[in-house]
Amino acid sequence: MHLQPVMPQIEESPPEGATVVRILTWRLVPFLFLLYIVAYLDRINLGFAALQMQQQFAFTDAVYGLGAGIFFAGYCLFQVPSNLILERVGARRWISLLMVTWGIISASMCLIEGPRSFYALRFLLGAAEAGFFPGVILYLKKWFPAGARARTVARFMTAAPLSGVIGGPLSGALLGLHHRSGLAGWQWMFLLEGIPAIALGALVWVYLVDGPDSAPWLTTQQRLWLEQELRAEKVDIGSAAGSSAWAAFRSGRIWIFAFVYFGLNTVSYGMSMWLPNLIKSLSGMNNLRIGALSAIPYVAAAVAMVLVGTHSDRSGERRWHTAVPAFAGATALMVAAYTGSVGAMVALISVAVLGVFSMLGPFWAMPTSLLSGTAAAAGIAFINSIGTLGGFFGPYLIGVVRTSTGQFRGGLLGVGATLAVSGALALTTRLGRGK
Repeated sequence: MHLQPVMPQIEESPPEGATVVRILTWRLVPFLFLLYIVAYLDRINLGFAALQMQQQFAFTDAVYGLGAGIFFAGYCLFQVPSNLILERVGARRWISLLMVTWGIISASMCLIEGPRSFYALRFLLGAAEAGFFPGVILYLKKWFPAGARARTVARFMTAAPLSGVIGGPLSGALLGLHHRSGLAGWQWMFLLEGIPAIALGALVWVYLVDGPDSAPWLTTQQRLWLEQELRAEKVDIGSAAGSSAWAAFRSGRIWIFAFVYFGLNTVSYGMSMWLPNLIKSLSGMNNLRIGALSAIPYVAAAVAMVLVGTHSDRSGERRWHTAVPAFAGATALMVAAYTGSVGAMVALISVAVLGVFSMLGPFWAMPTSLLSGTAAAAGIAFINSIGTLGGFFGPYLIGVVRTSTGQFRGGLLGVGATLAVSGALALTTRLGRGK
């Protein structure tokens, strides 16, 4: 009840609020962005390793697709418990531990000797990475007011497409170290790309703080404004939806969000795991050129997702900002399924990837506006765990279809249809006031 008298003061001070958000953005987002680049690269670099691994181990497309996708089995199983641990022990400690662990596992991928070790290490990598992304989404919720959240999430998540921009040429170049010091190019790639996660994990322990109350780089007035704003938001959410873990699981909207995210990830990871193979099947280019060409879709996506997230915040609208990019991406994939030109294929895949990544900012602004406390930790992790099963479904579907037909067409049509369903589901969820 004591919050009511101070609310008008908060609303009458937009310059102070804008200043605080700007400080938070510069202090937190670039660093978290760097962490996510490393995380995303460590999960998608398999697409480039496959250019050599499949031949060395005689992996069929189905075996490779299963190995690419099994990452998300571990990822799904450990997300909710991982986020609940983060809520208890704090982001700084838990994210630091997770990064060191997955860095070691990622580097250990260079020890793969066949399908069993391939599946086991991919599963363990997924389990180790499970808590990072939902943990950061929860962490951002503890710092940024709802009105700044879509653009903040979009800025953080530009790391995903930009990891494709960086990782494509880098991974292609590292494959060129083939047979140096007795290691295959794919072994060098896993070994060298796993080391940054270990180093940054140690830096997390020093750099991050768990919440505004322990941030020495905010003034007392700035900290007071932010804590009041977040506390008032928490009271509103708690009265509307509850704050226990059970409140998340019993919410029909949270289940819908999970299925929307499933379709999004079906395309995102289906493309990232198979794009190098797709380009090679159409062109026969060398690995370095494939890496450079694979970066094109992610350049466009990095720009578009920030623009869409910013526009979503300014308009206050979330559903159509999620659905329209989904429909555009689904259409592009269905046209791409019947394309035999490398240039046209890359252009259409660019539209699909742009659509998927443009969805992320407005999408994550929706569930974080509905839940607080333990419900937010459980709900965010639940959406991400169910949704990222699309990361299993997409690569595996494309691999199975290509094994049986020898073509990518059926797989592209399948993942495109899944994305279209996601767009339709996004329109069924109302957040209030037409959002």
